[in-house]
Order: sequence, then structure tokens, then C-alpha cells
Amino acid sequence: MKELPKDGSDPAAKEQHDETVVPCRPPRHTRVLAAVLRTFVVLCLVTTVTHVVLLFLHVAPPNAVSKRFGPQINAWIYPLFEQNWRLFAPDPDSVNRQILVRTAHTAPRGSVQVSPWFDLTAVDNSAVEHNVFPSHTSQNLLRRAWTSYVETHGGDDTSNSDRAVMMQEYLGNIAADRVATHRRTGAFEFVQLRVLTLPVAAPGAPAGNRSPKPVEERLLPWWKVTSHGK
Repeated sequence: MKELPKDGSDPAAKEQHDETVVPCRPPRHTRVLAAVLRTFVVLCLVTTVTHVVLLFLHVAPPNAVSKRFGPQINAWIYPLFEQNWRLFAPDPDSVNRQILVRTAHTAPRGSVQVSPWFDLTAVDNSAVEHNVFPSHTSQNLLRRAWTSYVETHGGDDTSNSDRAVMMQEYLGNIAADRVATHRRTGAFEFVQLRVLTLPVAAPGAPAGNRSPKPVEERLLPWWKVTSHGK
């Protein structure tokens, strides 16, 4: 039989008790990665909550908060997060629009070079036609930009608000980027849009008996854009 110490203590237990337990700390890069991850999650949550609140104030009926912070709300919503009720009350277009653009470049000697008209609508139509899954950009980007421009300007091409200025720049940049992408016109610093509007004929009467409806033409002023080309 093993004789126990007189003090009644177990030597093994005493040895284990005397050992100092040192906690194992994770490596430094792991702690840094965890801190970055926590910061990223917090920023995502804050951004999401802010977006939801601003979106709610945008679609909610006019109230004291939305009236007071209207410019800040519009700056966040437009043009990427615009909301409307057309999903529940659709308002299909009753006209066909053809949007054309031409560019201008001032040569070093002062002469102005103007390009022929380029059909932006035809580019979108060709991208949509025979495409089973046409992109949202091809279907709506140019059309919605023009609709928003008309909503902020009406029949006058003078920008009387910050949003009107933004929509004018937005439409001009779309036209300039499309020309630079699809047509080689050389360098240009100005664009001009021409919009032809043809009402869609009412169904029922034979095509031969329908009276031709006049085409509305709207020629916009020259806009200065970021220089494109060389």
C-alpha cells in the first residue's frame, strides 16, 4: 500500500495545483482580422439601417421629417434608388420616342466640328431585340433618364433645382458615354440631344385608315461634357 503524506494531501494534486495556467492568446494577425471583420459588419448594419430609413421617408406621405431633410433624402435616393408605385399601378408608355445625339469639338484653330446624328434608341432596341434576357440597362437606362429629365424640366430646358441639374448631367453623360462606346467620332466636348415623339396609334382601326399623327420634335441645347476621345 502507498503511504500518504502525513498532511493528507495528494502529491499529484499538489503538483497540478502549483502549475500556472497560462491562457493561449490567438495570433496578432487573427486579432486584427477579427477587428476588421467586426468593423465591416457594423458599417454594413449602419448603412443598411440608414438606407431603409431614408427610403421609408422617401416613399412615406409628406411629414415634418421628410420636409426638413428633403435635400439630404433626395441626394441619397436619386438617381440609383428611385422608387415609385408603377409596380402596382403601371403606366405604360403611350408614345414611341427616338433619342438621337450629336457631338461637337472645338479645334485648336477655333473651328467647330459637328458630327452627324447618332440614334441612341436604335442601339438599345438592337440590344433588346431577339434577346431572351435583355439587360435592365438596355431597356430602361436611357428611357428613364429622359423621363426624369422631363419631370424636372417640363418643356423648359433651364435647370431650376439641384435635382434638375443632376438629371441634366446624368442624361448628358449617358449620351456621351454611348457615343464614345459605339461610335468613333474623334474627340468631343459637347453633346446635343434631339428627341422625336410619335404617339402610338389606338388599336381597332385598320392601319390604312388611321390618320397619321404628327411627330413631336424637341431639340435640346448644347451641353458641355467631360472630354472624350483624342
